[in-house]
Amino acid sequence: MNVRRSAAVLAAVAVIGAAAPAAADSSPSPSRPALPSALYGDTDPQYDGVWRQSLALLAQHAADTEPPKAAVDWLTGQQCADGSFAPFRADPAAACDAKTMVDTNQTAAAVQALAALGGHDAVTDKAVGWLKSVQNRDGGWGYTKGGASDTNSTSVVVGALAAAGEQPGEVKKGGKSPYDALLGLELPCEGEGAGAFAFQPEKNGSLTANLDATAAGVLGSLGQGLLVEPGKGDGAAATGCEKATTPEQAAANGAAHLVGALAAKGHLLAVTPGAEDQPDFGNTADAVVALAARGDAAQAKKSYAWLETNAGDWAAQSGPAGYAQLILAAHATGADPRDFGGTDLVKQLTATGPAAAPEKTARTGEETKDEEESDSPFGVWWFVGVCLVAGIGIGFLISNRTKRQQP
Repeated sequence: MNVRRSAAVLAAVAVIGAAAPAAADSSPSPSRPALPSALYGDTDPQYDGVWRQSLALLAQHAADTEPPKAAVDWLTGQQCADGSFAPFRADPAAACDAKTMVDTNQTAAAVQALAALGGHDAVTDKAVGWLKSVQNRDGGWGYTKGGASDTNSTSVVVGALAAAGEQPGEVKKGGKSPYDALLGLELPCEGEGAGAFAFQPEKNGSLTANLDATAAGVLGSLGQGLLVEPGKGDGAAATGCEKATTPEQAAANGAAHLVGALAAKGHLLAVTPGAEDQPDFGNTADAVVALAARGDAAQAKKSYAWLETNAGDWAAQSGPAGYAQLILAAHATGADPRDFGGTDLVKQLTATGPAAAPEKTARTGEETKDEEESDSPFGVWWFVGVCLVAGIGIGFLISNRTKRQQP
């Protein structure tokens, strides 16, 4: 779910694989205070601050790199008293109120990151409690409280529940679990888009296949979060489509759809009306993670190899969420993110965040610094569009991709 939330929350336009707000001008402005030194990235965090911070911390954990304490503290400090997270609170000391635009995606991403790091049970327990309180009666979640359930939001919350030690299938509202909601958002096996997931139903109730939602839906149906351990799937390539009565079958159908979409070029396309189709790097990374989670290793590795050759410039432009998405794809396929086509993704990601605090050596007590430190170069409030945060973006939710793209 991906640099993905970036577009989803873009005002009046609308992100996590999921996964993500659009990049903003980073030049100083009298109306915009200096960014927190503990924040990853140097673009405006108004729509994706917590999302990209969470993905960055999760990716560093996946790469066996301990994130700076300041970065973790910044994330925990963004939580509201009720357990929810907004994308960015410039003054965390000020209490959240009705104007604080909290959402399920930022909250779920924070839970996944903090649960992986460990030692933050008080924060994650409170966040999970809030997520349960805003579950819809169909078993799913929308981007914000009361919003219609969508595949991306439901899936990133499923990942948070699993990361926090919950059984997602047992978290119900109105007798419905998140798996019930996801089954209701998958297209049937007949017709165009067979086996894919829709983002949300159209106004007439019909479902339109959406590749971003499909990658998210596969992960959610498997009860998986953004951090997928390599070799955990069943190893069987998904083929064809069968009527889904279980989340496992829904995941298999969605994976088969992704394999079909990836087969021709090895990557997915960003379909933008009126413009030439372009490679969708973030969504391809999301698909790699989803396929690896289900065990479709051959296509996952093939598409990861395509990313190695082609996604370097995209990641540099996307920033921390983009680097994180690629690191998570590397981790899911058992690849080395420190050798991504000759690039060290972990080093690049680390350079977008705060420097690690000086440490004392056991022998001399002198302060030392890591030679690699740098000062740092996936229904929303106004949900009218269908794009997600972090063009990157798990993903997940940053990759400026259109949520209602056609397959």
